[in-house]
Amino acid sequence: MITAGIDVGAKYVKIVFLEEGKNILTRASGVVGFDILKSVTVISEKALDNAGLTRDQITHIVATGMGRKATLKTPPINVEEIVPEVIADAKGAYHLVPTVKTVIDVGAEEGRGVKIDEKGKVRDFVINERCAAGAGTFIETMARALEVNVEDMGPLALKSTEVIPMNAQCAVFAESEVVSLIHSRVTKENISKAIHDAMAGRIASMVLRVGVEKDVALIGGVARNPGFKPPLEKELNTEILVPDHPQYVGALGAALLALKMEG
Repeated sequence: MITAGIDVGAKYVKIVFLEEGKNILTRASGVVGFDILKSVTVISEKALDNAGLTRDQITHIVATGMGRKATLKTPPINVEEIVPEVIADAKGAYHLVPTVKTVIDVGAEEGRGVKIDEKGKVRDFVINERCAAGAGTFIETMARALEVNVEDMGPLALKSTEVIPMNAQCAVFAESEVVSLIHSRVTKENISKAIHDAMAGRIASMVLRVGVEKDVALIGGVARNPGFKPPLEKELNTEILVPDHPQYVGALGAALLALKMEG
């Protein structure tokens, strides 16, 4: 049996095809456009081509993410069920890291903290306020202010030699701070670290509201940023695990949940 999980995020669609609940046949992703269903359709076709499959060979499909409702029982995708992000996060993270108790998901527009039990069930969760200062968009905005590629922000932060305090309660004010630091001739390396430290502090404050229990897993697109994990570990005073392909964990969780639809 082949199941599919679709994570329709604020900026990207991520798709995972799973065979018998064990083997990942393919992963695919792409940018979410104005027409969400069209974006999901295009990326689904890409995933099918990658795996050498047809839609008829996919037994069940479950969607998650901010835009999940746009895909429910709507041709040509015809998603059969939708689930909240925290449920998919917990399922996917537990599958990859069976010892996980706390899952931190930081994407383009939102951050989440999820506490799970020894069986991978959600015990509690928290979601950050609708503010870019607690999500990947914050780093993208700051990268533009520094005139560097967003992919370079993490490596820059790792080269920092000085701690610069920054207030990340608001992305607009933080950008003004960055401009001031630039005018003060603070290096890009030190500014980048200040940006990551500020964001890590905001995410840590959110996660601490539900409590942190080991093991801790970091997932979502921001988990691929090498400059974000160190300050977050420092803020939470614990080691953090990052699974392979962390941006696909929600989609994987949805594909695993699709297995339950059989019978």
